[in-house]
Amino acid sequence: MELSLFFSMLGFLWVAAITPGPNNMLLTASGANFGFLRTLPLLLGIMIGMQVMLLMVAFGVGSLILLYPSLHLILKVAGSLYLLWLAWKITTAKYETLDTQRPDAAQMPFWQGGLLQLINPKAWLMALGAVASFSLSGAAYLHSVLAISVGMALVNLVSGLIWIGFGSLIGRLLHSPRAWRCFNVFMGALTAACVLLIWF
Repeated sequence: MELSLFFSMLGFLWVAAITPGPNNMLLTASGANFGFLRTLPLLLGIMIGMQVMLLMVAFGVGSLILLYPSLHLILKVAGSLYLLWLAWKITTAKYETLDTQRPDAAQMPFWQGGLLQLINPKAWLMALGAVASFSLSGAAYLHSVLAISVGMALVNLVSGLIWIGFGSLIGRLLHSPRAWRCFNVFMGALTAACVLLIWF
């Protein structure tokens, strides 16, 4: 893949990764509730989920979604229900002072980040757009998919670290149960609002 095409692809992926959405809302909420380091496994789960989804799109599953619109509808419904469940979990999270050393606090597990990608229609469309727009034909196809994969990993890592940092900074500023409650309700509402992005 030519360098100019790679940078163009990075721009496309960066806009998709850095803008507010389900992944970034989860990372921000987790960063605020559990701190920077303890949110890194969730980020890793999101990144692995995105890579799995990208490979599925690049090697055939994406064409099934385009061929059978009902599959896309199923993804939308499943993704919406999952996001609403996550929004509820964030909204009802109990107040705890931020203590990044406590291993017993119930943080979002690694697998939630990966699972969200596989049922997130917006993420599927991002992967479809990247493969359709930036993959090369013929013998160069595998190399271009590898370049897209590397680009996606880079932008997901950088944007994820930014959102986690934002969340952990907020977590250090909130010192009362009322402030925590307001923050978690706000983040839960934003996560639930991401359902609208799926449908409209």
